Amino acid sequence: MKMKIDELEQYCCTLYDTRDQLKQYVFSRADEAFAAGDRARDRLITREDVLRRQQEFRKAFFQALGGWPDDDVRTDSRIRAEYGQKVLHNNYETKCEDAIRRTGEDCPLNARTIGMIRESGLTIENIVFEARRGHYVTGNLYLPQVREQRSAAILFLCGHEKEGKHSPYYQRVIRHFVRAGLVVFAIDPPGQGERLSFCGHPERDGEVAWGTQEHQHYGVQCHFLGESVARYFLHDAARALDYLCARPEVDPSRIGVTGNSGGGTQTAMMMVGDDRIAAAAPATFIMNRQQYMHAGGVQDAEQVWPGLTALGYDHEDLLLAFAPKPLLILAAEYDFFPIEATRRTVERSMRYWKLLGEPDLLQLVTDTSTHHYTDRMANEAAAFFVRHLQVKVAQSDVRLEAISPKKLWCSATGQVHRDMKDARTIGDENADRCEQWRHIRAARPQKLARNQAREWLSSQVYSGRRPCDWNPRVVELGKVEGLRVDYRLWWSQEGIMNSAYVFHGVNNGTQKEEHPGKLPLTVAIWQGGTRKLQKHWPWIAQTCGKGRSVLVVNLSGMGPHEPYPIYGKPPYSFFGVLHKLTDDLIWLGDSLAALRTYDVLRCVGAIAHFGEWLSEDIRFHAEGREAIYIQLAALLDDSIRISSEMRPISFKDLITAPPGDENELMSVVWPGILRVLDIGE
Repeated sequence: MKMKIDELEQYCCTLYDTRDQLKQYVFSRADEAFAAGDRARDRLITREDVLRRQQEFRKAFFQALGGWPDDDVRTDSRIRAEYGQKVLHNNYETKCEDAIRRTGEDCPLNARTIGMIRESGLTIENIVFEARRGHYVTGNLYLPQVREQRSAAILFLCGHEKEGKHSPYYQRVIRHFVRAGLVVFAIDPPGQGERLSFCGHPERDGEVAWGTQEHQHYGVQCHFLGESVARYFLHDAARALDYLCARPEVDPSRIGVTGNSGGGTQTAMMMVGDDRIAAAAPATFIMNRQQYMHAGGVQDAEQVWPGLTALGYDHEDLLLAFAPKPLLILAAEYDFFPIEATRRTVERSMRYWKLLGEPDLLQLVTDTSTHHYTDRMANEAAAFFVRHLQVKVAQSDVRLEAISPKKLWCSATGQVHRDMKDARTIGDENADRCEQWRHIRAARPQKLARNQAREWLSSQVYSGRRPCDWNPRVVELGKVEGLRVDYRLWWSQEGIMNSAYVFHGVNNGTQKEEHPGKLPLTVAIWQGGTRKLQKHWPWIAQTCGKGRSVLVVNLSGMGPHEPYPIYGKPPYSFFGVLHKLTDDLIWLGDSLAALRTYDVLRCVGAIAHFGEWLSEDIRFHAEGREAIYIQLAALLDDSIRISSEMRPISFKDLITAPPGDENELMSVVWPGILRVLDIGE
C-alpha cells in the first residue's frame, strides 16, 4: 500500500484513543492530592490544629513563591565572596537558598506625590514609590474630605485591566469605598496601568505583551529559577501597605484589602503574607482548584504556586490562614470560577472561625453577574469594612463617575519604563538571578556538580511515575515516497502511551557483517511529532538514504496524543491546553518537561525491546526546544548519543527569549532547574 506524506500525518490508529490520556493522567494525580488535602483538613478539630496548619501553610506558601524579593543580594560578587565556600558540600542547595532568600532591609520607599486632584468630597494624590530599587509602583491615594483624624484605609489591588488603577471601571469601585468614608490606595500591578515593561520603544508601546501575557512571560522565567512571579506582586502590595501605614491620615491598625480577579489573587496572597491586614474582601477569585481544573480553566502565572497541590493545599487554606479575622468572600454566580466551588470552600471554612471563637466573621456575598466587581459587591464590601474597621465618619456626596485616566497618571507619558531611566523590570531581576545562580553553580567542583545535578534530575524525572511493561503494538502501513513505514505504540508508564513512525532505511550495503539486516537508527523528536512530517521530510529522506532508519517519536501530548484544545487556543501557545496541563503538573511539583524526559528514557528501553537496530549506533536528534528532553535524558543515561546535527538549547537562552516567542515554551518549563544545572555547563 502506498501513502502520501499528508495522509501519513493524518493517520488515525484505531487500536487506542490516546488524545485524552495526558489530561486523565494529570487529573487523576491531582484528584488524589486534592482528596488527601480534604482529609487532612477534616482532621482539624481543635484550635491548636488550625493554628498549626496556618503556620505550615504559610511556610509552604512562601517556599512555593521563592520567598520575598531581596534587594541586598543583587551583586553576584558578594554572593561568591560570602557563600562560595559554603556550597561545596552535599547540602549546597539549602545554603544557596538561604543566601538568595535572605531577608535584608527593604530599600527606601522614596515615595513622592506627583500631582493632586480636588473635587467635591475628596482629594486624589498621584503617588509613586519604589518597592525595590528601580521598581516604581504607581498609585492613587483617595482621601475623603470629611474623615477621622486617623482613618481606616483600604488597599485596592487591581485585576487584569490594562489601565489598572485608573481604569474607569476600577475608579467606580474605589469611589464606593471613598463614599463610605474610607481612605483608599489603589496601585498598578506589574504589566498594567503605568507599569508595562515592553513600552520602551514607540513602535511597541506595550502591545507586545501586557497583563496576562507579560505576567506569563516573566512567570516562565521565574519558574526556571525556582520562584513564582507572584512574589513580586505580593511584595509590591506589602510595600504599598508600608506606605499607607506611614501616612499621618491612616490608622495602621485599621487597614483592609480588596480586589477582584487578579486583584482577588493578590488580596488572598496578602491574607497569607502580611499580618497587618485587619480585614479582607477578595472578589471573583476564591474557589476550589479541583473543580476549576475539571472545568477546563487556565490561570495567570502569578496564580500558579508550584507544589502546593502535591502538599494538599487549596483555596480553603487561603481562608484558613486568615482566620479568625473578618473576611468577606465576593463571588459572581456566572463566573468562569465555578460558583459551586466558591460555595464549597466557604462552607467548609466556616468551622475554622468557630474553632477560633469568631463564628460570625466569615461571610459570602454573591451577585448574578459574570466575572466583575459589581456595584452590589462594592456596596457590600464598603459596609463590611465600615463595620469591621470601625469607620465613624461617612462621606456620602462623593460622585461615582470616573475622571479622565490621564489625570491619574503618575508619570509624564503614563509609563514609568518610558519616563524613568533607571526603571527596572521583573525581567531585569530574573537576569540578575540567573547570573547569581550561574556563579553559585560554578563554585562547585565539576564532579560534585555533575553528581548532584544527576541526583536532582533523577528525582524530578522519576518521581510520581508508574512504570509498566511496554506491551507494544506494530501496524504495517506500506510505503511512502519509496520508504517502508510502520506505526508503533508502547506504554511509557501506566496510563501514558507513546508512539512513533519507523521509516526503514535504505539498505545500501553498509551494514556490519556481524549484524546482518540491522541498520543504525536515528530517533527524531520535534514539535507535532508525526503530525509534522512534511516540514521535516527532506531530513527524513536524506537520513534514510544514508542507510539509517528513522524513528519519529510522539512523546506525551505530541502528535496523535495531543490533547483536545480549549478555548480555541493553539495547543502550544500561552493559555492553550498544554499550558493548562503544564500548570497542573507544576502545582503537583512536576512538569511536562520532566514527564517528556522520562518518555525519552523509556523510548531507549522500547528500542532495546524491539531489538531491530544496531544498538551501538543509535542516535537522538531534535529540532527546536524539544532538544531539551534529549539533552537532559542523556545526563541520566550515558547510552544516549546525541546527533551532531542537533542544536543544543540552554535554559539561559529560554530566560532571555523575547516576549511573544511563546511557541512550545510552557512544555519545556522546568521549575528550579537553574539552581542546579544549565545545559552545556
